[in-house]
Amino acid sequence: MTTATMERIPAVSTPADAPAVRSIDLEFSTASDVHTGLEEAVAELIEVAAQDADCGILVTRLHPGRYTVALDESVPFGETYEAIAA
Repeated sequence: MTTATMERIPAVSTPADAPAVRSIDLEFSTASDVHTGLEEAVAELIEVAAQDADCGILVTRLHPGRYTVALDESVPFGETYEAIAA
């Protein structure tokens, strides 16, 4: 039996009236967890993006197993782009 873990790098705690999260850092220990983990992060940021309707979402692969999902003003509202860090 194998186990898979997905690590969400914790963000600094913010008060309830603070601005919504604009970026999520993710690290996966197995390739099979990447798809589900990224979908969950994108879904979370879709809710935030819909509040202002001024940007889309950029998913960046930093290195194998490490990703950033962020609201990005260069991405049109309602769209999600993918990038690979150089």
